[in-house]
Amino acid sequence: MATYVRGGRATAGTVVRVIGTIIAVILVAHILFGLLGANPNNPLVVFVAQWADVLAIWFRGLFATGSDALNVILNYGLAAVFWLVVTGLIARVLYRAG
Repeated sequence: MATYVRGGRATAGTVVRVIGTIIAVILVAHILFGLLGANPNNPLVVFVAQWADVLAIWFRGLFATGSDALNVILNYGLAAVFWLVVTGLIARVLYRAG
């Protein structure tokens, strides 16, 4: 029975880590779309922008450097690092629990 529980926790840790990676990919894609001048009417760009705004809600407007490009890099980049760290810590707790 203990091996099933440990395997379940390891699986949960892996799922949390994958979710964190997906969040970071969405935020980095938003940064790249903004820097590379992607078409703002493209459905993929719209989808990524909407999710990036939700995922970076605490970080939008945190930095105001005067440069739009630098603001996007700092605000959304910090959000990506935050989510990677938080989900990494949660995954580590799940791996070691028990």
